[in-house]
Amino acid sequence: MKHMLWLLKWVLKAAIFFTLFAFALNNQQDTTVHFFFGNQWRAPQVLVVLSAFSVGVLVGVLGMLPRWIHQHTQKPPAPAPAQDNPVSTHPGAGTPGYVDGI
Repeated sequence: MKHMLWLLKWVLKAAIFFTLFAFALNNQQDTTVHFFFGNQWRAPQVLVVLSAFSVGVLVGVLGMLPRWIHQHTQKPPAPAPAQDNPVSTHPGAGTPGYVDGI
């Protein structure tokens, strides 16, 4: 079963790759992107789509960066003080051993 899932993942990855490759081969026409002040950029349509995707990923990463830095520069929380009455960590008889939180 594990081998079958691994094979299915690779088949799915190959299908996505060949679909995108076919998209790139079918969209080689020149596209003109008009910027401000009469500037323009002529490139194959695939490069225009790829660059728009790359700029979107870059903006997303830069948007997450301040929060990521803030989380990783905070001090870890102090350990909780010991209590007189220890709480049992074992689930009760009627509760499942694993709860996924959904």
